[in-house]
Amino acid sequence: MTASRPEFLRTPDDRFDALPGYPFAPRYAADLPGFEGLRMHYLDEGTRDAAHVFLCLHGQPTWSYLYRRMVPVFLGSGARVIAPDLFGFGRSDKPVDDAWYTFTRHRDSLQAFVRALDLRNVTLVCQDWGGILGLTLPMDDPQRFTRLLVMNTALATGKQSLGEGFVAWRAWVNANPDLRVGALMKRSCMHLTEAEAAAYDAPFPDQRFKAGARRFPNLVCDHAAADGAEVSRAAARWWRDQWQGQAFMAIGMQDTVIPPAAMHALQQLIRNCPPPLEVAEAGHFVQEWGEGIALAALAHFG
Repeated sequence: MTASRPEFLRTPDDRFDALPGYPFAPRYAADLPGFEGLRMHYLDEGTRDAAHVFLCLHGQPTWSYLYRRMVPVFLGSGARVIAPDLFGFGRSDKPVDDAWYTFTRHRDSLQAFVRALDLRNVTLVCQDWGGILGLTLPMDDPQRFTRLLVMNTALATGKQSLGEGFVAWRAWVNANPDLRVGALMKRSCMHLTEAEAAAYDAPFPDQRFKAGARRFPNLVCDHAAADGAEVSRAAARWWRDQWQGQAFMAIGMQDTVIPPAAMHALQQLIRNCPPPLEVAEAGHFVQEWGEGIALAALAHFG
Protein backbone atom coordinates (compact mmCIF):
# COMPACT_ATOMS: atom_id res chain seq x y z
CA MET A 1 0.00 0.00 0.00
CA THR A 2 1.02 3.59 -0.48
CA ALA A 3 2.84 5.45 2.28
CA SER A 4 2.11 8.81 0.67
CA ARG A 5 0.13 10.06 -2.28
CA PRO A 6 1.96 9.55 -5.56
CA GLU A 7 2.05 12.13 -8.32
CA PHE A 8 -1.01 11.49 -10.44
CA LEU A 9 -3.13 12.81 -13.29
CA ARG A 10 -6.92 13.13 -13.39
CA THR A 11 -8.63 12.88 -16.77
CA PRO A 12 -10.84 15.94 -17.45
CA ASP A 13 -14.54 15.19 -17.01
CA ASP A 14 -15.47 16.49 -20.46
CA ARG A 15 -13.59 13.59 -22.05
CA PHE A 16 -16.47 11.39 -20.86
CA ASP A 17 -19.37 13.46 -22.16
CA ALA A 18 -22.07 11.62 -24.14
CA LEU A 19 -20.29 8.28 -24.52
CA PRO A 20 -22.45 5.89 -26.57
CA GLY A 21 -24.28 3.32 -24.47
CA TYR A 22 -22.87 4.61 -21.19
CA PRO A 23 -25.43 6.84 -19.44
CA PHE A 24 -24.22 6.02 -15.94
CA ALA A 25 -23.51 8.69 -13.33
CA PRO A 26 -19.94 8.80 -12.03
CA ARG A 27 -19.27 7.96 -8.39
CA TYR A 28 -15.98 8.13 -6.52
CA ALA A 29 -14.39 6.33 -3.61
CA ALA A 30 -11.87 8.73 -2.13
CA ASP A 31 -9.24 8.00 0.49
CA LEU A 32 -9.53 4.22 0.48
CA PRO A 33 -7.33 2.86 3.32
CA GLY A 34 -3.77 2.82 2.05
CA PHE A 35 -4.66 5.00 -0.95
CA GLU A 36 -5.33 8.32 0.73
CA GLY A 37 -5.40 11.24 -1.68
CA LEU A 38 -6.40 9.12 -4.68
CA ARG A 39 -9.88 8.82 -6.12
CA MET A 40 -11.30 5.59 -7.59
CA HIS A 41 -14.23 5.93 -9.97
CA TYR A 42 -17.05 3.43 -10.10
CA LEU A 43 -20.56 3.09 -11.41
CA ASP A 44 -23.25 2.00 -8.96
CA GLU A 45 -26.62 1.23 -10.50
CA GLY A 46 -29.74 -0.34 -9.02
CA THR A 47 -31.06 -0.31 -5.48
CA ARG A 48 -28.96 -0.66 -2.36
CA ASP A 49 -31.25 -3.37 -0.96
CA ALA A 50 -31.04 -5.61 -4.06
CA ALA A 51 -30.72 -9.31 -3.37
CA HIS A 52 -27.56 -9.59 -5.49
CA VAL A 53 -24.65 -7.29 -6.29
CA PHE A 54 -22.80 -7.77 -9.56
CA LEU A 55 -19.21 -6.59 -9.11
CA CYS A 56 -17.77 -6.14 -12.62
CA LEU A 57 -13.98 -5.91 -12.86
CA HIS A 58 -12.25 -4.85 -16.08
CA GLY A 59 -8.70 -5.47 -17.26
CA GLN A 60 -6.05 -3.85 -19.45
CA PRO A 61 -6.34 -1.50 -21.31
CA THR A 62 -10.09 -1.05 -20.81
CA TRP A 63 -12.35 0.44 -18.14
CA SER A 64 -15.92 0.08 -16.89
CA TYR A 65 -17.18 1.12 -20.34
CA LEU A 66 -16.45 -2.49 -21.34
CA TYR A 67 -19.47 -3.63 -19.28
CA ARG A 68 -22.05 -1.31 -20.83
CA ARG A 69 -23.75 -4.18 -22.73
CA MET A 70 -24.04 -6.35 -19.60
CA VAL A 71 -25.07 -3.78 -16.99
CA PRO A 72 -28.65 -3.32 -18.31
CA VAL A 73 -29.21 -7.09 -18.32
CA PHE A 74 -28.06 -7.43 -14.71
CA LEU A 75 -30.19 -4.45 -13.70
CA GLY A 76 -33.17 -6.05 -15.40
CA SER A 77 -32.90 -8.97 -12.98
CA GLY A 78 -33.37 -6.59 -10.07
CA ALA A 79 -29.71 -6.61 -9.07
CA ARG A 80 -27.35 -3.82 -8.08
CA VAL A 81 -24.36 -3.39 -10.41
CA ILE A 82 -21.02 -1.93 -9.39
CA ALA A 83 -18.10 -1.51 -11.77
CA PRO A 84 -14.95 0.26 -10.56
CA ASP A 85 -12.13 1.59 -12.70
CA LEU A 86 -8.74 0.39 -11.54
CA PHE A 87 -6.27 3.10 -10.68
CA GLY A 88 -4.65 4.19 -13.94
CA PHE A 89 -7.79 3.50 -15.97
CA GLY A 90 -11.15 5.05 -16.81
CA ARG A 91 -12.15 7.98 -14.63
CA SER A 92 -9.95 6.87 -11.73
CA ASP A 93 -6.79 8.78 -10.82
CA LYS A 94 -3.67 7.81 -12.74
CA PRO A 95 -0.30 7.77 -10.96
CA VAL A 96 2.31 8.80 -13.49
CA ASP A 97 5.18 6.54 -12.38
CA ASP A 98 5.05 3.18 -14.13
CA ALA A 99 6.71 1.56 -11.09
CA TRP A 100 3.77 2.54 -8.85
CA TYR A 101 1.67 -0.16 -10.49
CA THR A 102 2.15 -3.55 -8.86
CA PHE A 103 0.04 -6.67 -8.49
CA THR A 104 -0.22 -6.27 -4.73
CA ARG A 105 -1.09 -2.58 -4.89
CA HIS A 106 -3.94 -3.20 -7.35
CA ARG A 107 -5.21 -6.16 -5.33
CA ASP A 108 -5.12 -4.13 -2.14
CA SER A 109 -7.06 -1.29 -3.77
CA LEU A 110 -9.83 -3.65 -4.92
CA GLN A 111 -10.00 -5.31 -1.53
CA ALA A 112 -10.21 -1.90 0.15
CA PHE A 113 -12.95 -0.87 -2.28
CA VAL A 114 -15.11 -3.97 -1.62
CA ARG A 115 -14.74 -3.54 2.12
CA ALA A 116 -15.35 0.21 2.08
CA LEU A 117 -18.66 -0.31 0.28
CA ASP A 118 -19.35 -3.35 2.50
CA LEU A 119 -20.54 -5.37 -0.49
CA ARG A 120 -22.49 -8.56 0.25
CA ASN A 121 -24.13 -11.29 -1.86
CA VAL A 122 -21.61 -10.49 -4.56
CA THR A 123 -21.53 -12.06 -7.99
CA LEU A 124 -17.94 -11.56 -9.11
CA VAL A 125 -17.85 -10.76 -12.84
CA CYS A 126 -14.31 -10.69 -14.18
CA GLN A 127 -12.14 -10.82 -17.30
CA ASP A 128 -8.44 -10.25 -18.06
CA TRP A 129 -6.81 -8.46 -15.09
CA GLY A 130 -10.24 -8.20 -13.53
CA GLY A 131 -9.91 -11.95 -13.03
CA ILE A 132 -6.16 -12.15 -12.42
CA LEU A 133 -6.74 -9.82 -9.48
CA GLY A 134 -10.40 -10.46 -8.72
CA LEU A 135 -10.14 -14.24 -8.44
CA THR A 136 -7.76 -13.75 -5.50
CA LEU A 137 -10.28 -11.71 -3.47
CA PRO A 138 -13.05 -14.12 -2.36
CA MET A 139 -10.80 -16.38 -0.29
CA ASP A 140 -10.10 -13.48 2.10
CA ASP A 141 -13.79 -12.48 2.39
CA PRO A 142 -15.75 -15.64 1.52
CA GLN A 143 -18.85 -14.38 3.33
CA ARG A 144 -19.21 -11.61 0.72
CA PHE A 145 -19.16 -13.70 -2.48
CA THR A 146 -21.90 -16.09 -3.61
CA ARG A 147 -21.55 -16.41 -7.40
CA LEU A 148 -18.93 -16.15 -10.14
CA LEU A 149 -19.12 -15.17 -13.82
CA VAL A 150 -15.64 -15.57 -15.28
CA MET A 151 -14.49 -14.74 -18.82
CA ASN A 152 -11.12 -14.93 -20.63
CA THR A 153 -8.75 -14.63 -17.70
CA ALA A 154 -6.35 -16.69 -15.61
CA LEU A 155 -4.83 -17.18 -12.20
CA ALA A 156 -1.22 -15.95 -12.42
CA THR A 157 0.41 -18.62 -10.27
CA GLY A 158 3.86 -18.18 -11.81
CA LYS A 159 3.98 -21.87 -12.65
CA GLN A 160 2.14 -21.96 -15.97
CA SER A 161 3.48 -21.06 -19.38
CA LEU A 162 2.43 -17.56 -20.40
CA GLY A 163 1.87 -18.72 -23.98
CA GLU A 164 3.07 -17.30 -27.27
CA GLY A 165 0.07 -15.03 -27.69
CA PHE A 166 0.59 -13.28 -24.37
CA VAL A 167 4.36 -12.99 -24.80
CA ALA A 168 3.78 -11.36 -28.20
CA TRP A 169 1.21 -8.99 -26.67
CA ARG A 170 3.60 -7.99 -23.87
CA ALA A 171 6.40 -7.35 -26.35
CA TRP A 172 4.10 -5.22 -28.51
CA VAL A 173 2.96 -3.08 -25.57
CA ASN A 174 6.56 -2.60 -24.44
CA ALA A 175 7.48 -1.45 -27.93
CA ASN A 176 4.48 0.92 -28.13
CA PRO A 177 4.35 2.95 -24.90
CA ASP A 178 1.78 5.35 -26.36
CA LEU A 179 -0.76 2.56 -26.61
CA ARG A 180 -3.61 3.48 -28.98
CA VAL A 181 -6.41 1.88 -27.04
CA GLY A 182 -9.33 2.77 -29.30
CA ALA A 183 -7.59 1.45 -32.38
CA LEU A 184 -6.68 -1.74 -30.53
CA MET A 185 -10.29 -2.28 -29.47
CA LYS A 186 -11.55 -1.66 -33.00
CA ARG A 187 -9.17 -4.29 -34.37
CA SER A 188 -10.21 -6.77 -31.68
CA CYS A 189 -13.94 -6.03 -31.89
CA MET A 190 -14.66 -5.08 -35.48
CA HIS A 191 -18.34 -4.43 -34.83
CA LEU A 192 -17.53 -1.38 -32.68
CA THR A 193 -18.55 1.97 -34.07
CA GLU A 194 -15.95 4.71 -34.32
CA ALA A 195 -17.62 6.47 -31.39
CA GLU A 196 -17.45 3.34 -29.24
CA ALA A 197 -13.79 2.83 -30.09
CA ALA A 198 -13.13 6.47 -29.22
CA ALA A 199 -14.74 5.91 -25.81
CA TYR A 200 -11.88 3.57 -24.97
CA ASP A 201 -9.47 6.42 -25.70
CA ALA A 202 -11.38 8.86 -23.49
CA PRO A 203 -9.41 8.13 -20.28
CA PHE A 204 -6.06 8.83 -21.97
CA PRO A 205 -5.62 12.37 -23.36
CA ASP A 206 -1.95 11.65 -24.04
CA GLN A 207 0.88 9.26 -23.24
CA ARG A 208 1.40 10.63 -19.73
CA PHE A 209 -1.91 9.10 -18.67
CA LYS A 210 -1.02 5.57 -19.84
CA ALA A 211 1.40 4.34 -17.18
CA GLY A 212 -1.05 1.72 -15.92
CA ALA A 213 -1.94 0.53 -19.40
CA ARG A 214 1.75 0.16 -20.23
CA ARG A 215 2.66 -1.55 -17.00
CA PHE A 216 0.09 -4.32 -16.69
CA PRO A 217 1.52 -6.87 -19.17
CA ASN A 218 4.78 -6.84 -17.23
CA LEU A 219 2.99 -7.60 -13.95
CA VAL A 220 1.71 -11.02 -15.02
CA CYS A 221 3.54 -13.52 -12.83
CA ASP A 222 6.12 -15.30 -14.99
CA HIS A 223 7.95 -17.09 -12.17
CA ALA A 224 6.98 -18.62 -8.84
CA ALA A 225 8.45 -15.79 -6.72
CA ALA A 226 6.83 -12.94 -8.69
CA ASP A 227 4.65 -10.44 -6.87
CA GLY A 228 1.17 -11.97 -6.77
CA ALA A 229 2.19 -15.54 -7.57
CA GLU A 230 1.89 -16.90 -4.04
CA VAL A 231 -1.53 -15.36 -3.41
CA SER A 232 -2.66 -16.63 -6.83
CA ARG A 233 -1.58 -20.18 -5.95
CA ALA A 234 -3.50 -19.90 -2.68
CA ALA A 235 -6.53 -18.70 -4.63
CA ALA A 236 -6.27 -21.65 -7.02
CA ARG A 237 -6.39 -24.04 -4.07
CA TRP A 238 -9.34 -22.15 -2.59
CA TRP A 239 -11.41 -22.27 -5.79
CA ARG A 240 -10.68 -25.98 -6.12
CA ASP A 241 -11.32 -27.03 -2.53
CA GLN A 242 -13.40 -24.42 -0.71
CA TRP A 243 -15.62 -22.44 -3.10
CA GLN A 244 -19.25 -23.09 -2.16
CA GLY A 245 -21.10 -20.81 -4.57
CA GLN A 246 -22.38 -21.01 -8.14
CA ALA A 247 -20.15 -20.44 -11.14
CA PHE A 248 -20.56 -19.73 -14.84
CA MET A 249 -17.88 -19.33 -17.50
CA ALA A 250 -17.97 -17.76 -20.96
CA ILE A 251 -15.10 -17.98 -23.44
CA GLY A 252 -14.37 -15.75 -26.41
CA MET A 253 -13.11 -18.44 -28.73
CA GLN A 254 -11.05 -16.10 -30.96
CA ASP A 255 -8.78 -15.05 -28.08
CA THR A 256 -5.09 -15.61 -28.82
CA VAL A 257 -3.80 -14.02 -25.58
CA ILE A 258 -5.72 -16.32 -23.22
CA PRO A 259 -6.76 -19.12 -25.57
CA PRO A 260 -9.69 -21.49 -25.04
CA ALA A 261 -7.44 -24.29 -23.79
CA ALA A 262 -6.32 -22.11 -20.88
CA MET A 263 -9.92 -21.28 -20.05
CA HIS A 264 -10.96 -24.92 -20.09
CA ALA A 265 -8.13 -25.63 -17.66
CA LEU A 266 -9.42 -22.86 -15.39
CA GLN A 267 -12.93 -24.29 -15.61
CA GLN A 268 -11.64 -27.63 -14.34
CA LEU A 269 -10.04 -25.84 -11.40
CA ILE A 270 -13.13 -23.95 -10.21
CA ARG A 271 -15.41 -26.05 -8.07
CA ASN A 272 -19.03 -26.17 -9.29
CA CYS A 273 -18.16 -24.60 -12.66
CA PRO A 274 -20.15 -26.23 -15.49
CA PRO A 275 -18.94 -26.55 -19.07
CA PRO A 276 -18.43 -23.05 -20.44
CA LEU A 277 -20.48 -21.05 -22.86
CA GLU A 278 -18.31 -20.78 -25.97
CA VAL A 279 -18.87 -17.57 -27.93
CA ALA A 280 -17.53 -18.49 -31.35
CA GLU A 281 -17.18 -15.00 -32.82
CA ALA A 282 -15.82 -13.27 -29.70
CA GLY A 283 -12.21 -12.54 -28.89
CA HIS A 284 -10.41 -11.51 -25.73
CA PHE A 285 -12.73 -8.61 -24.89
CA VAL A 286 -15.71 -10.90 -24.71
CA GLN A 287 -17.89 -8.37 -22.85
CA GLU A 288 -18.37 -6.67 -26.20
CA TRP A 289 -20.61 -9.67 -26.91
CA GLY A 290 -21.87 -9.51 -23.34
CA GLU A 291 -25.66 -9.22 -23.57
CA GLY A 292 -26.08 -12.88 -24.48
CA ILE A 293 -23.50 -13.93 -21.91
CA ALA A 294 -25.28 -12.02 -19.16
CA LEU A 295 -28.62 -13.56 -20.09
CA ALA A 296 -27.12 -17.07 -20.12
CA ALA A 297 -25.46 -16.53 -16.75
CA LEU A 298 -28.70 -15.31 -15.17
CA ALA A 299 -30.56 -18.31 -16.57
CA HIS A 300 -27.92 -20.62 -15.10
CA PHE A 301 -27.99 -18.94 -11.69
CA GLY A 302 -31.79 -19.22 -11.63
